[in-house]
Amino acid sequence: MTRLFHRLFVANRGEVAARIARTCDAMGITPVFGVSEADRHAPYTEGREVVVLGPGRAAQSYLDPVRIVQAAVQARCTALHPGWGFLAENPLFAQLCESHGVSFLGPPAHVMHLMGKKTPAKKAMAKAGLTLIPGSEGILASVEEAREVARRVGYPVLLKAESGGGGRGMRIARSDDQLEQAYQEARGEALAAFGDDRVYLEKLVERGRHVEIQLLADRHGQVIHLGERDCTVQRNHQKLVEESPAPVLDPAERARTLAAAVRATREIGYVGAGTMEFLLDGEGTLRFMEMNTRLQVEHCVSEERSGVDLVEQQILAAAGHRLALAQADVKLEGHAIECRINAEDPSQGFKPAPGLITRWESPTGEGIRVDTHVTSGYEVPPFYDSLLCKVIAHGADRDQACDRMIGALEALVCEGVPTTVPMHLAILKSEPFRTNQYDTGAIPGWPASAPAPASAHEENG
Repeated sequence: MTRLFHRLFVANRGEVAARIARTCDAMGITPVFGVSEADRHAPYTEGREVVVLGPGRAAQSYLDPVRIVQAAVQARCTALHPGWGFLAENPLFAQLCESHGVSFLGPPAHVMHLMGKKTPAKKAMAKAGLTLIPGSEGILASVEEAREVARRVGYPVLLKAESGGGGRGMRIARSDDQLEQAYQEARGEALAAFGDDRVYLEKLVERGRHVEIQLLADRHGQVIHLGERDCTVQRNHQKLVEESPAPVLDPAERARTLAAAVRATREIGYVGAGTMEFLLDGEGTLRFMEMNTRLQVEHCVSEERSGVDLVEQQILAAAGHRLALAQADVKLEGHAIECRINAEDPSQGFKPAPGLITRWESPTGEGIRVDTHVTSGYEVPPFYDSLLCKVIAHGADRDQACDRMIGALEALVCEGVPTTVPMHLAILKSEPFRTNQYDTGAIPGWPASAPAPASAHEENG
């Protein structure tokens, strides 16, 4: 029997740190939190082992790979969970962990590197049978090549950063006249954000739906899926509402893509929890976009439908255990919806609102789960993503899950800082959302004339 880890370093903060610790407690593993000065007295660290990584700003704490690995080694941890955001998809960080005897809870560094570069990832996925979005074969060498590809696939097109994420390094061109400016702007933003100005081009699929598949793999070549999630409701490429199953998806297309995703995951030698993201086009075809080589913020909806603890499975896979579940053993039941609640003011362009939470009460009830690190008296720091909690509602069907979510959000109490609850309630009560008449073009139930959303933060995923 392969042994488990005794001590696990949590190289993240907030809600995901509390989430990881919960599973560690259940498995008899001691979590050690690496925190910044801003988080050293956060509620989830009370009574826990804590190592202060550095100042509040992420660049000097949560984004310093050498400091983190050194802290993990000194804390006698033999495994490290990166959470999401920060260094979770950094292959050099994963390699640094492994070279110092610390098991990184994620895929091998070479797999992470492959999937982190968009064009090699797309080629690997196409080889495994997944359908791609039409576009360039690889990196664009010049604006002239971009123009040739755009004319071949047809406008509008999207210029995308090879090393991109979070919506950065992306520009739309709707005609030849707009292409050169879009090309140069995408390259400039990509260089500033990622240190890599390489871009590629895809046909812009408008009015589509965003669908993703949750995958699990062990070190022995076994791979299963836990169904799909719909993450169409977004702003600035950041997800607001996630649900499973995807409410508008042809059963045959679902089955075909799930099987191809499992096959592709096995062929690239993936290990642990991962997510493949797709765009559902107007013809009902799921087209591969990218793979996220980490735990997703929205993993909870898959957990609620399957009964599988994804963090536990990550730990077991990293320790060399075989998956205990075969695909036939996975039973996906009912419908689950997740809302991400942030300390932001939706009436003011989603302006982040750090400050003191004077009163906090999480909702309870049948089918309701709340993942949070917040209690009354918690000070929301100004340095990071402002996620306060995730509310997950599970019901027998979509209508029941929606109704339970509305009741939960109306019962949530947060005094001291504004939250995005009013926007989420507007979405859930809107006719477009309840009847599935929406797409990536707009937030259902939220006025198009509302102030432009703030930029994405570094932890969203």
